[in-house]
Order: sequence, then C-alpha cells, then structure tokens
Amino acid sequence: MFSLMTVFWAFIFMGVLLLLGRIVRQRWALMASLYMPSSVIAGILGLLLGPGVLGAIASHIAPDSDLVNGLFAEEIREVWKQSPSIFINIVFACLFLGEIIPSPREIWQKAAPQVAFGQILAWGQYVVGLLLTGLILTPIFGMDPVAGALIEITFEGGHGTAAGMADTFRELNFGAGADMALGLATVGLVSGVVFGVALINWARRTGRLQIQPLADFKAEENPDPHPHDDVETRRRRQQLLRELLIDPLSLNFCFVGLAILVGWVILEALRLLERVTWGHTGLKLMAYVPLFPLALIGGIIVQLILTRWRKQYLISRPLINHIGGVALDVTIITALATLSLAAIGENLIPFLLLSLGGIGWNLFVMLYLAPRILPMFWFERGIGDMGQSMGVTSTGLLLIRMVDPHNQSGALESFAYKQILFEPIVGGGLFTAAAPILIRNFGLAPVLGLTSGLLLLWLWFGFWNYGQIRRSLVQN
Repeated sequence: MFSLMTVFWAFIFMGVLLLLGRIVRQRWALMASLYMPSSVIAGILGLLLGPGVLGAIASHIAPDSDLVNGLFAEEIREVWKQSPSIFINIVFACLFLGEIIPSPREIWQKAAPQVAFGQILAWGQYVVGLLLTGLILTPIFGMDPVAGALIEITFEGGHGTAAGMADTFRELNFGAGADMALGLATVGLVSGVVFGVALINWARRTGRLQIQPLADFKAEENPDPHPHDDVETRRRRQQLLRELLIDPLSLNFCFVGLAILVGWVILEALRLLERVTWGHTGLKLMAYVPLFPLALIGGIIVQLILTRWRKQYLISRPLINHIGGVALDVTIITALATLSLAAIGENLIPFLLLSLGGIGWNLFVMLYLAPRILPMFWFERGIGDMGQSMGVTSTGLLLIRMVDPHNQSGALESFAYKQILFEPIVGGGLFTAAAPILIRNFGLAPVLGLTSGLLLLWLWFGFWNYGQIRRSLVQN
C-alpha cells in the first residue's frame, strides 16, 4: 500500500516527464514529423529512466549503485502501474458526453459505407491475429491463444485500451500480454502516421485525391466550441456560466463521474445476472470485463437523458475534451513508463509477426477494399479509418485534415457518425473487452469462426451497399 503523499509525488514526476516530452518533441524534428504525442515521448522517457533501462545499465556497471532501480522509487512506480486501469475509465466516459447523438436511422443513412469499412478493418484484425496465433505463435512459440486478440486491442484500440486491458490479461494468466499490447500500440501509432503520410503523398502524385487541399488554408483563430447548438441552448449555457458557483471544469467532471457510475451499475447488474444464470455452470465472462467499455455506454446514457430533458447546455464539449485528454495522457505515460521490456524480448518474434500482420491487413484494406467499399471520395474517407485502426482516433483525424482541410468530401462527418456505431463494440468497446475472455473460455477456433463470419458479413454488406449507392447516383 502507498500513502497519498506517494500518489502526489508520482503525479508530480509524471508532470515533469510530460514537460520533458514536450521539449523533446519541439527540439527533435523527427518526433514532430511523426506527429508523436508528447505523452508517448514522456512515457518512453519514464521507461528509459526506470529499472528496465537505466537501472539495468547501472547494475551492470556498478551493482551497488543507487540507480539500480532507476530514478523512481518502487512506490512511485507502483502508483503508475495502477493508474492506467483507473484513468482509462475517464477517457471512455468522455467520448460521447457533450456530443449530439443523432438517431440510428440518420447515422446509418449518412455513414453506412464508413461503418462497413471500419468494421471490416476491425474484424479482419481479429481474423489475422487469430490465424497467426493458431497456425504459428501457439504451436511453434508456445504463445497463449489470447494473443490472437492483441492486434485489434492495440491497433484499433490504441495505448489507452491496451493499458486498460492489462488487468484482464493478468487475471487470465497472460502477464506478457500487457507489455506486448503496449509495444504493439506504439508500433501501430508510429506506422499509422508513417504509412498514412506516405500514402497521402502517393495519392497526390498519382491523382487519386479528388479533393486538392488549398495551400492557403488556415484554421480559425477562435473556432466556435459548440457549433451545433441552437439559440436557446447557447442562451442557457451563457446564463449558467454567469450564475455558476463552482468552476465549470468541476461541473463537467461531475457528469464524467456520473457516466462512470452508470457504467459501473450496468457492469454490476450484468455480473449479478451471470451469477444467477450461466455462472452456475462455471462459465465466467463478466468477472473479467473491465469497467471502461461500460463507462462509454454510461456516457451515452447520460448525454441522451440530458438531451431528453433539454439540459444539454450543462455540458461543455471543449471542457470534456480537456478532461478526457488529461486522463489519456496519464494513462499513456504511466503505462509506457512501467512497460516490461523483458516480456517483449522474450516474445520478440511473435511480437514482430503480430506487428507485420496488423500493418499488412490495414494496408490491404485501404488500397484494395476502400475503392470497392466507399463509393465517393474513397481515399479521403478511407485514410481516416486506416489511421484510426493503426493508432488512435486523433491519427485518423490528422490524416483526414491533411487530405481534406475544408471537409469538402464529407469525410469528417462520416468518420464522426461511424464512431457512434463503432466504439461501443470494437476499438475498445464491449467485444474488445470480451475477446480475450471468450478465447480463454471457448477456445481459439470458435472465436475465429465468429469473427470470420462477421468479417464476411460486413464484406458482403460493403460490396452490396457500394453497388446500391452507385446505381442510385447513376439514376439521379
């Protein structure tokens, strides 16, 4: 156990690492050109200054040195180890708070091709990972079958999901999975930017871009933080800010906490249902499901209730973004700083095979399937999903902005609408959390059959929907 003062200093040191990460990013042109987040650099610095690198060097040179455990005390590192599984709940609770949630029909009409494309990317990552694990990693290298879920958890889910799943991996006796997941997430993040920028340059040279970015484009200096609000909502929000007796950030954090509480209630209800039904047979699923995907559902429920009661003005989306951003920085820094390099080194070849499998699948879907799934502006709309499926949502948004800064293709709206039908399931959603548990309880083959079936279903729908839209365009 550790004291509150230890927690205090753990977060002070984390803040110093983040500041150093920002300085490194500004001074090192390579980091800036890769769009590497300061939090990732900070986490790597924490890893280098810890027992895995600095401590190992010190113990080799002078075994009696005070640096054999790195610069940070074990109590500080223990706080960091427990932080990712806590703060990831805040990240996911913030995803839909303050957002306008259209009806499912409206979302489907505007984003059906994008939904199909994103689902194909996600379920294909499961299929590739499970095939690699079943055919090579388990029989040849003795890798735990749960490794078959790592590509989707890390490439589609990113560092946050990888860190949030660490406890699940440990409870399933796959301790190496937590460290491999963070390493794969880093590979995905870097490769997403590198391959994304390379593909954009290739598309420009070969004339595959239908939207030509304007050289003189400049972002608004003071963009409207609530562009979709009606007049009454704006008036009520201004009145709220005048009369509010607590800091607006504190008020918004209250709703984040409420979303997490709603998610916890749902999770406990599902666990109770399991105990009184199929749990008697010995099959346990909900016991291993983490809180964060249910916190996402909780955020949607809170937002829908506030909208129904016409109280949506109580939430400020920019402030929610800041809360989620801080939580994500904490998650990434502390997870990377406590990464076990030994676990990756012991499983280096499986790690490399999973990395290549994930990258190869994403490039295949982008270059071959995107023109056959997305009927209009296939490159502009596909590059965002490819970026997200190899890193994080911000990577996808970055690549969309690079090819279509004025949003002439509608890629931004389609990408955003797709998230509502995407995030609750994969990319950190319910199936992402359940996949390792399903593999452990039912085996690799049944989960491979399920994910392959879903992949084929979305492929069929994607091709069919493409034909329907193209025919309607010709008729009109």
